[in-house]
Amino acid sequence: MKNRVLNSIETPEGGRCIDLFIRPDGSFGFEMYRRDAETLTGWFPIGSYINTSFPTEDAAHHAASAVAPWLPTEKL
Repeated sequence: MKNRVLNSIETPEGGRCIDLFIRPDGSFGFEMYRRDAETLTGWFPIGSYINTSFPTEDAAHHAASAVAPWLPTEKL
């Protein structure tokens, strides 16, 4: 089974995003991604946060907002 993305929040210019997800075991996490419009290669992970586990979606969102200044501090 795979992680299921709950929310994907991009920067205003669309060059970076945070995916908040739930794992099959019920834990939550996030990862930061980047894309280069000029290369057309799509999104690629840049944060190395994918293996960090949180007990709730709110906890994952709070941790993500600490490393992604464009992310609202409260869950949307």
